Amino acid sequence: MRSIDLSAVSWRKSSYSNQDGGACLEVCDDLDAVVPVRDSKVPHGPVLVFPAGGWASFVTAVTDDRLSDGR
Repeated sequence: MRSIDLSAVSWRKSSYSNQDGGACLEVCDDLDAVVPVRDSKVPHGPVLVFPAGGWASFVTAVTDDRLSDGR
């Protein structure tokens, strides 16, 4: 598995995160092929890296589920 240098990337809090400091998910949009995801409460902790297409499918599924539930 190759290593990805994330030292200079920009992180943004996901719109699905709790804005009160609870469940805070941050994602990085700086890379083309992958989407790194981390817990904002542990910024130097582990990072999950998803293929961009897989992340896009996940976000679409979550959005579709939220819309069908009326949330």
